[in-house]
Amino acid sequence: MVSSRSLTIDTEKATKTTYVVGTELTVNLNRCAPPQSRFFSIKCSPNVHYKVTPPTKDGDTLPHPLTPNSFLLITMDTVSETAFDSKLSVRYYGEKRETLEDAVLHLTAVEISLDVDADRDGVVEKNNPNKASWKWGPNGHGAIVLVNCDSETSYKKKPDSENDEISKVSDLKDMSKMILRTNGPSQLPEGYKLSMYISQTTSESVRVFRPRTNAQKDNVWKHKLLKLFLKDYLMVVGKDKLTKEVPYLGGKTELVFYVEGLRFPDKDFDGLISINLSLLEPCGKDMPETPIFTDKVIFRVSPWIMTPNTLKPVEVYVCSTNDNYSFLKSIRNLVEKSGYKLKICHEYMNRGDRWMQDELEFGYIDSPHHQFPVVLDSPRDGDLQDFPYDSILGPDFGYVTQQVSEEEVSSLDSFGNLEVSPPVTVNGKSYPLGRIIIGVAFPTATGGRNMTQVVQDFLWAQKVQEPIALYSDWLVVGHVDEFMTFVPAPDRKKFRLLLASPDAGYKILKSVQLKGHGKAEMFEGMPEAISVNDILSDKKLQAENRYVQNCIDWNRDVLKKELGLDDEDIIDLPILFKVIEEEKTSPRAVAYYPDMVNMIVLGDQLGIPKPFGPQVKGRCALETEMCSLLEPLGLNCTFIDDFAPYHKLLGEVHCGSNVLRQPSPFRWWNLEL
Repeated sequence: MVSSRSLTIDTEKATKTTYVVGTELTVNLNRCAPPQSRFFSIKCSPNVHYKVTPPTKDGDTLPHPLTPNSFLLITMDTVSETAFDSKLSVRYYGEKRETLEDAVLHLTAVEISLDVDADRDGVVEKNNPNKASWKWGPNGHGAIVLVNCDSETSYKKKPDSENDEISKVSDLKDMSKMILRTNGPSQLPEGYKLSMYISQTTSESVRVFRPRTNAQKDNVWKHKLLKLFLKDYLMVVGKDKLTKEVPYLGGKTELVFYVEGLRFPDKDFDGLISINLSLLEPCGKDMPETPIFTDKVIFRVSPWIMTPNTLKPVEVYVCSTNDNYSFLKSIRNLVEKSGYKLKICHEYMNRGDRWMQDELEFGYIDSPHHQFPVVLDSPRDGDLQDFPYDSILGPDFGYVTQQVSEEEVSSLDSFGNLEVSPPVTVNGKSYPLGRIIIGVAFPTATGGRNMTQVVQDFLWAQKVQEPIALYSDWLVVGHVDEFMTFVPAPDRKKFRLLLASPDAGYKILKSVQLKGHGKAEMFEGMPEAISVNDILSDKKLQAENRYVQNCIDWNRDVLKKELGLDDEDIIDLPILFKVIEEEKTSPRAVAYYPDMVNMIVLGDQLGIPKPFGPQVKGRCALETEMCSLLEPLGLNCTFIDDFAPYHKLLGEVHCGSNVLRQPSPFRWWNLEL
């Protein structure tokens, strides 16, 4: 639809205005006509085009009848070489077609287009008709901007979005290009201006920079000095700056702007950003200018996206403490065998806090022109709290966190309680980036623990991995990774859901007993050693595990429904739990022996907590069962002794490690929402 602007002309003095090619000027001919006017005629320069509505049967050279609804529609298709070099005049006639007065209009034609990559191909095309709207899907449209949450500086490091200036030229690649394309005379007519503006709400979410123009560079020496200190880029609009004049460069020119996202979608922000550019016309001395043309573009901020176990690992993160040397050696061997990188957080940084999984979660942000990983820092803020900011934030590695008061934080805010499924299709609806999984209190529970609402709101607001809430408050620690994980598989849905199962645990122990090995011991040679017979005769332990199995089965049903799974997509792992009575809280469960579901997944290599099960023919019966369940999927099981440094502290291999993975090949904006 052509943009139309109403214009009033005057018979007492010539009217001057600037016309933007591609728009239409609408003149009410009756409004400015002398009172006795009955007819009118029009003359114009060759590059000015018009039509009269309603149309008349008279020829163009004859006076047209003037009616209360006579309108003149004016267009131009070529730009002006100089100001007001085109002209249109309206002559009014009386009853006897005598000439009364003329209304003269002087026109300057320019082209103005504020452009973005609305078709998402990495190129800023000219005047895309969809640049002012946003639509999801493979046939969708709309530009994308990244939150500039990495850091290009090492001195006084902080996210680039918190810097008032562009610190390095490399920072520009984290921003989206927006181009102002103009064509016309060397200068706009006197008093005309181009102005960019955003709303007060938008200013909290975006900043726009542009390079200085030649007119602002006093001399060559100053220009070089400015460039040295990267002052060659000016903030146009952003925080506390809602509007700013931008230069008109004259001729056929392009002025590149760099758009920087400042925050992720959240409960109070849908991720959409609108930027406007107006041509302002002077209205007389001491009068403010008025907009006569406005171009608008819309960006959507890239969501933060989690990566499931089925994506290829890049780097494994783990802590070094004064008591985990053997564990660390096993992890190093597994990572080296898998061919990935290992990053160790040493004790001067972790201060004894070994729970790498709980402190942070890796994800990424993506746009057609650039993508980079972003670490989400948990609100748990243990002694590892400085690690994500001090050691991970850097060039092309972003950082984000949610501000939460200490009083609101519980164990469920640690990110062992934050997982994501592989891609699934549920009742015909596709989730190509998977679905986020969190643990909360049981719906009917009173006084239960929950993941803090601020974090939940953030996860929901990303839209592309619609969260699923499971019941995890039945556990002492309360994390979903204590009873579930995902591993890659060659068939069916290309993955399996692994669930802890006390029923499967008892089945293995009973089988050991039936084969005459009832005296074989769990934790053989350790202070905790106990025979299979004693475990199976413990009625209290059986009752506790019936309760745990009920809790897991409730979650099993939720996962089957929400992920579109069949029972064949689920593997039950033999794991027992025990219930701990704590003061002022209801009884909650912990793993009885190392929790094998709490594993690290590195492609086809699995690092599984060593369960110290009963030995049958020289081999741990629990390890044998795990291998029989997982090796047919092409997975290799490595059992890692984490008993002293992790299991006894209520965590396991997964709790003590983290994996940065490659982004999904699926582009989030192609989702059908």
